[in-house]
Amino acid sequence: MAGHSKWANIQHRKGRQDDKRGKIWTRITREIIVAARAGGGDIQMNPRLRLAIDKAKAANMPADNIKRNVDKATGNLEGMQYEEIRYEGYGIGGAAIIVDCMTDNRVRTVAEVRHAFSKHGGNMGTEGSVAFQFKHVGLFIFAPGVSEDRLMEVALEAGADDVLTHDDGSMEVLCAYADFEAVKAALDAASLKPEVAEVTMRADNSIEMAGESAQKMQKLLDVLEDLDDTQEVYHNAELSL
Repeated sequence: MAGHSKWANIQHRKGRQDDKRGKIWTRITREIIVAARAGGGDIQMNPRLRLAIDKAKAANMPADNIKRNVDKATGNLEGMQYEEIRYEGYGIGGAAIIVDCMTDNRVRTVAEVRHAFSKHGGNMGTEGSVAFQFKHVGLFIFAPGVSEDRLMEVALEAGADDVLTHDDGSMEVLCAYADFEAVKAALDAASLKPEVAEVTMRADNSIEMAGESAQKMQKLLDVLEDLDDTQEVYHNAELSL
């Protein structure tokens, strides 16, 4: 059993994502382009592209948009050139934050990220300053009410590393990044539908925050997430808002 509640944070995050659907499409578009450029346009041979297209479909992106972005990346259409950059820093109370960006202008992006940290009570760190506190994993989050025994049976048999049950009844399935597709397929086949299914950077330990500290931390995270070049923001704060 994990000792802290997860579900309120998940619901808040999902609500914010629903509020900015257009921004999500922009981020997914960049992810498709970078993934296809790096590994080719065949989703059977390019797991990263397959995951990006799954995200696009989940966000109701039209199939024509998806194909056009793959074509841009593989040379069939002219498109933007993006590079991936990771920034690391500290939030309220020393909480660890990773900001993954895709940009066509590195100078602009680093200035915007640094400004967001400094204006909202954080500090931008150096490369590697907080990343060691996170692991690159596959993550599936289930709402309260899913059968714990059934989920553990299916997930662990499919190669998952762990199944965590939280005090609020929500559950997390963790697996190695390389095993994400296999575990996802097994969960789908068993009709076990997660609320979240993603490859992510998961913190080894969390910092619990409440009151004013939690509000300030959420503001910093919101500003970082809303930057045009931000793809993902990872952190180790458990917020009680």
